[in-house]
Amino acid sequence: MLVYLIRRIGQSLLVIAVMAVLVFLAVYAVGDPVAILANPEATQQELDAIAARLGLDRPLWEQFAIFVWNALQGDLGTSFVYSESALTVILERLPATMELAFVALVLSILIGVPLGVIAGLKPDGLAGRTIMSTSILGFSLPNFWIGLMLILLFAVELQWLPASGRGDTVDVLGVPLSMFTLDGLSHLLLPAFTLALYKSSLVIRIAQAGTREVMLQDYVRFARAKGLSPRRIVMVHVLKNMMIPVVTVLGLELGSMIAFAVVTETVFSYPGMGKLLIDSINRLDRPIVVAYLMLTVFIFVIINLVVDMLYAAIDPRVRLSEAKG
Repeated sequence: MLVYLIRRIGQSLLVIAVMAVLVFLAVYAVGDPVAILANPEATQQELDAIAARLGLDRPLWEQFAIFVWNALQGDLGTSFVYSESALTVILERLPATMELAFVALVLSILIGVPLGVIAGLKPDGLAGRTIMSTSILGFSLPNFWIGLMLILLFAVELQWLPASGRGDTVDVLGVPLSMFTLDGLSHLLLPAFTLALYKSSLVIRIAQAGTREVMLQDYVRFARAKGLSPRRIVMVHVLKNMMIPVVTVLGLELGSMIAFAVVTETVFSYPGMGKLLIDSINRLDRPIVVAYLMLTVFIFVIINLVVDMLYAAIDPRVRLSEAKG
């Protein structure tokens, strides 16, 4: 197990190192931040002074070497726009994005699991076919269009929910959260539902397939032979075993919700990391963009590493197959 752990950590570090090179080169090869930050009437001397202050007058390899050295010390650069640590600026927005992703994850479970179980119990019935057909919409419709339609319906026409912003927050262990206030929750529902719709469709299909598979197992047949009610069979035997693949997939999908909430946050002007990323791209605030992408890579690597470790701890065949390979 120790050898497997060391190997997986080494692979994770290699992924982070490769992505650091690709992210840095891709971001720093685009545009000229000095032209955006400087006064339109600035002289060449003033432009050179800004470039020197930001370290953009140095060769690209030297900028990368400085970036790597600082990154190893926990410094991912200073924002050109905010004049603060890029990591600090991002971490200030992180609670909003994490809260949005968490609420979206809960909604996807609350919507997807019951519908998936119903579709799995009666796959050939009207309800099962309708649910599975409707779930295709979650995969097909783009997030920005769904968000705009929800704003048009619930914010403009019905005026039940606000169209943008985060609303009031309360500090929980020093972290500002909006889900515990009525105003904050009203601001959170529309973007969370928009983000959850695709994942709900995914959960429906996994839950439906899992339910159909579990219903064919011997222990379910034995429970029926004992005379247990259908409700008890579903709640005790089917639901518990069907949730294993659902939880596994959603554990990985949480990382994608955090990373790819960009469109949803932009549509609803939600002050999370995704909205910050779009604003920073428009302003060519390179340190923010690089820090965001590196943080996203780190989150994905950590989540995948934890999942791999859990798999290896539960099933020794995983690490044995790795060792043979």
